Amino acid sequence: MKRVSLAFVLLGAAGPLQAQSLLYRPPNLGGTWVPDAGVVQFNFVHRFYVADAAGAHKVTNFPTFTLAVGLAHDIAIGTHYGSNSFVVQTPYRPNETEMFARWRVIGAEGKQGFAVSVTPAYNFAAHSADGELGVDYTIGRLTLSGAARGMTKPFGIDTARAAFAGGVAARLTDYIAVSADVGSFVSPTVRAAWSVALNVLIPGSPHTFSFQASNATTSTIEGNSIGFGKMLYGFEFTIPLHLKRFAPWFHGRAARKVAAVEGGSIVKISQYKFATDTLRITAGGTVAWVNDDVVEHTVTFDATEPGSPTIPPNGTFTHRFDRPGTYPYHCTPHPFMKGVVIVK
Repeated sequence: MKRVSLAFVLLGAAGPLQAQSLLYRPPNLGGTWVPDAGVVQFNFVHRFYVADAAGAHKVTNFPTFTLAVGLAHDIAIGTHYGSNSFVVQTPYRPNETEMFARWRVIGAEGKQGFAVSVTPAYNFAAHSADGELGVDYTIGRLTLSGAARGMTKPFGIDTARAAFAGGVAARLTDYIAVSADVGSFVSPTVRAAWSVALNVLIPGSPHTFSFQASNATTSTIEGNSIGFGKMLYGFEFTIPLHLKRFAPWFHGRAARKVAAVEGGSIVKISQYKFATDTLRITAGGTVAWVNDDVVEHTVTFDATEPGSPTIPPNGTFTHRFDRPGTYPYHCTPHPFMKGVVIVK
């Protein structure tokens, strides 16, 4: 297991892309997020509780693995797998697998206004056809989320039932958010599922991490709709894998053409490096740095020359060099990225 986890981490570090951000959804709600086309999303949720057993501390774990791939037109397909599920008790089936698809009908994660998604699914442990209608509303740094769920055989019982859930995510800064949610079945009611979380965006990367407390065991439609008898603690992290790095034909968009700067030069930023690490120009020349990467970068000069603010993906920073000299620079979030402009 340790080797498998390490492999996912290394793959994510090798080719990150804009990921599902935990800053925009509560732990027990899937939200309306789908991966970009050609992106494989890996999420890992680990929850646990500690109990005294025969004078010793026993840790009971509830891990859930999510693997999803983005297709065109805001559609994703994927699976949730929990290896210690309490969803089906009679007979007890600890391995819960849910196959799902999601179509985001309108909106986008992080964009102001409404977003709506439809998620059909099948739970193999319960032998149940499940589904969820998700709605998000983002205003400023606040995102409100709601979900209406339906299941044909929840918990493996031949009685169709519905559940509802709601939550909120508040972004305190660009890198930190808090979130909470609650949800439950109706008619008849059961113990409600709830969660609270502190969510962190790792600067300069698409990865997010969440510290959580909850009473829901597995992150499936059924698992997020019923509470467990104990409080669980844990975490979640997100890792995107860009298939373009391994097979270019998976790339979901055409390469962007950049207009030449009149009387100047262009330095593209891609794959965590400045494409031209040493650039020679004449005094009075202009250089444009174009961020073709999937994360934010900066152009920070080592001396007193004014540098750039944060350059978002698809963003540009332009600077004119009036005096001869050597101007080394680097990226502040990724200091291993270096370049130099030599002005004659």
